[in-house]
Amino acid sequence: MKSKLCALLLAVLPASFTLASDYVVVVSQATSDDAAWKQVVDTLVEKHEATVVTYTDSLEQAKATLVESHPRYTCFVAQSKEATKEFVAAVHQLTREYDDDPYTDTRWGILTGYDADSALAIAKTTEPLVIRKVASGTEVALEMCHEGKCFDELVKGKLVVKQPDGEAELTEGPADSTKALVDTLNDYQPDLFVTSGHATERNWQIGFRYQNGYFLSKAGQMVGRDTAGDIHEVDSPNVKVYLPIGNCLMGNIDGPDAMALAWMNDAGVRQMIGYTVPTWFGYAGWGCLDYFVEQPGRYTFNEAFLANQLALVHKLETTNEDRRGLEYDRDTLAFYGDPAWEARMQSADCAYDQQLTVDGDVYTLRITPARGAKSFEPVNTNGSQRGYRPIIAFLPERMQEATVLTGADLNPVVTDDFVLVPNPRTVEEGRVYEVVFKAKPVTP
Repeated sequence: MKSKLCALLLAVLPASFTLASDYVVVVSQATSDDAAWKQVVDTLVEKHEATVVTYTDSLEQAKATLVESHPRYTCFVAQSKEATKEFVAAVHQLTREYDDDPYTDTRWGILTGYDADSALAIAKTTEPLVIRKVASGTEVALEMCHEGKCFDELVKGKLVVKQPDGEAELTEGPADSTKALVDTLNDYQPDLFVTSGHATERNWQIGFRYQNGYFLSKAGQMVGRDTAGDIHEVDSPNVKVYLPIGNCLMGNIDGPDAMALAWMNDAGVRQMIGYTVPTWFGYAGWGCLDYFVEQPGRYTFNEAFLANQLALVHKLETTNEDRRGLEYDRDTLAFYGDPAWEARMQSADCAYDQQLTVDGDVYTLRITPARGAKSFEPVNTNGSQRGYRPIIAFLPERMQEATVLTGADLNPVVTDDFVLVPNPRTVEEGRVYEVVFKAKPVTP
C-alpha cells in the first residue's frame, strides 16, 4: 500500500510549474484529422479556450504534456470505436498520474457519440442544467429532489411520486412498467434519469426480481419492449443526465449498437456514467447518488463523480477493508460528456453544511451537522456500498506547500486541489468540525 496521505504536509510542486490552460482536449491524430470530429474539438476549444493535445497510438503519448500543464479539466474526444473499456481504464489511470499523489488530478470526461453529429450536440451544449425533475427505475432519495417519479426494479407495481416541494407518496403503478417508463421519458421529460438492475451493452432489464419489459438499443436508437412484445419508441430530446448506477455494462461501448450511444444520441443525455464491466461491488456507481442526489446543489454531476472516485482511492490508501471490490471498481466506471458542463441538482437542505473560506493563505473547512444525530448517516441505503462517504471540498485554485494548522484529529487529506475529511459517523454534541490549513497557490 502507498503511504497514507493523512499527513500534515504536502509534497511541494516544482517552482517552475506552468499552467497552460484550465481545459485540455486530448484526441487521437486520426480523430483530429477527421473533418466532422475536428468540428467537435474546435467547438470545445472555442467554448472553453482550450488547448489541444494529440496522440498517435496511445494515451501514454499525451502524458508528458498533461503532467506539465496539469489542467483543471481534461476532455478526451474519441470516436465510439476508440471509446472501449480499455480506453476508459487508461483514462482513469492517466488522470491519476499528473502528480505524485494517488488521487485523480483533473475533472475528466470522455466525449463520444454514435457519430460526430451526436458528439457535436453534446459539445455545443452550454446552458447549465438545474435538475428539478427526477425519474428512476430504482429507489432514490426523492425527499432530496424537487419532484420526481420513482419505479422499483425490486417490487412489481411500486411507484413513488413526489410533487414539486411536496412529500413523496407511495402509489400503484403498472405491473409492466415499460410503457410507463417510456412515457416518463417522452412526456414527463425528466432532467435526471436513474436506473439499476440487469443490463448488457444492448438492453436494460427493467425488472430485477420480477418479470418486466426491456429497453433495447440499435444503431443509436432506443425503444422499450414490454412483456407482450409491443414496442414503445423513446422520443425524449430534452437535455438530461443519466445515472445507470447499478447496471452491468451500460457504459461499455463495444460497437454502434451500444446502449450508451443510444442514450446520448436518442434520449437527450449530455452526461452519463456507466460500468464497462458486469457490476459486483458497486462503490463507484452507487456512491454517485451519495454525492449528487443526496447533497443537492453542492456538486455538479462531474464533481460528484470525481468526489466518489477520490473517496474510493482514499479508502484504498487508508484501509485494507474491501480492497478486492474497490480495485475491481476503480477503473471500470466511465464518465461520458463534457466535464466542464454544469448539471446540478436544485439546491435543498443537506444533512450537514460545509463551508470553505479563505483568508489570505489560510483555508478553513467548517462542517456543521444539520440533522442532529443523523447528520452523518446515509440518507438512503438502496443499492450497494452506500453511505458514510468522506466530506470533500474542492479548492478554488491549485495549492502547494499546504500544512494543517488545526483539525488534525479529523485525519484530513489536503492535496493540491481538494480537502477530504473522513466521515465522522457520529455527532459529538457541541463539536465544531473544522480543518484549518495554510497553503499558497501554484504560480504560473
